[in-house]
Formats: sequence, structure tokens, C-alpha cells
Amino acid sequence: MTEEKMSASASVSYGEESHSERLARKARDAPFLVVGIAGLIAACGYGAYAFKNRGKMSTSVYLMQLRVGAQGAVVGALTLGIVYNLVNEYILPSSNKKDQ
Repeated sequence: MTEEKMSASASVSYGEESHSERLARKARDAPFLVVGIAGLIAACGYGAYAFKNRGKMSTSVYLMQLRVGAQGAVVGALTLGIVYNLVNEYILPSSNKKDQ
């Protein structure tokens, strides 16, 4: 495929889109985006609260534990996303074809 054809097929114009419209469109395209954003907000809130009330734990130990928890949440979200896509593509393909 030539470069002109690739750039023409790759560029999709959405016109003048507000931030909320863009977020809504991205949420329809990738539903786990909303879950990821909510998880990020929850993790930051919990992290700030727990950091303030950590007691005598050193900052480096606390941040290391928080990093491990965040990585676990990312791995869990990726696993759920993969399972969701596999179920929709391979286990329930007949119901998806009816919608199209």
C-alpha cells in the first residue's frame, strides 16, 4: 500500500469534538478505558489518604508497596480486557454477527 493510500485511510475526521464527546466516543470504542480512568482516580485517592496515615512506615517502603498494588491492578485490568474480547470474538460470535 502506498504512503498516500495509508494516510488517506488512516485519517478519520471527527470534526469539532468537545472533550466530553471525545471521551464518550473513546468509551464506546474501548469500554475498559472508563474502568482504567476510574481505577486511576481511586488509586490516587487511596494513595494520598494512606500516605498521610502511614504511621512509622518509611516513604520508600510505602511507595514500593503502592507500586506493586498499581501493577497488580494493571495486570488485572489487562486480563479482564483480554477475556472480554476473547468471549465476544470466539465464544459468542453468533450474537455479535446479528448486531452488524
